[in-house]
Amino acid sequence: MIAVLDYGIGNLMSVRKALMKLGCPPDVTRDPRSISRADALILPGVGAFGEAMDFLEGSGLIETVTEFIHSGRPVLGICLGMQILFEKSEESPWATGLSAIRGVVKRFDFTTESPHVAGRAPKVPHMGWNRVKIKKKNELLESIPDGSYFYFAHSFYAVPENPEVEVGETFYGYGTIPSVVAEGLTFGVQFHPEKSGDVGLALLNNFIRMCG
Repeated sequence: MIAVLDYGIGNLMSVRKALMKLGCPPDVTRDPRSISRADALILPGVGAFGEAMDFLEGSGLIETVTEFIHSGRPVLGICLGMQILFEKSEESPWATGLSAIRGVVKRFDFTTESPHVAGRAPKVPHMGWNRVKIKKKNELLESIPDGSYFYFAHSFYAVPENPEVEVGETFYGYGTIPSVVAEGLTFGVQFHPEKSGDVGLALLNNFIRMCG
């Protein structure tokens, strides 16, 4: 059973619908016992870093989620869910993330002088379809063609301390950002696979297969 963490925010129903389509009905829950018993855990996206961490702390779920990550079972963070896997975020400087992956989350800042098309800075948030370049082989990306398009909607991006955790990257603005990270069986994707059509379903199916 895959648990989808209900932390009061996030695109819960979109993720649930995608997993149902793949024949894997999830348990959408905030119950610590249900999470602890699950074979895998998904942290959904949409929302603010501080709000998500405040909810987890107030609900007593930080310890449950942290223990799950340390158990070595598969974990997938989607968009905001990926960001809270890191230590800190410029979005909510007072909040501490789950610290499953060392690094910070930064805000897109295109106000500095850099070359750009027709003198116009890129838009924030980064919204819409964009390519993911695969940097290294990983079971989460198995059979997914390099350069596949996924759907993005975010104003912040992760900066891992160890670049080796970056398995996929996406060009936006003046350079690339990590769009897929992996540390053991803890994964993060900055895009929304549940909103990315067949290729997104393929990624989610790869995650499902890790559950044994």
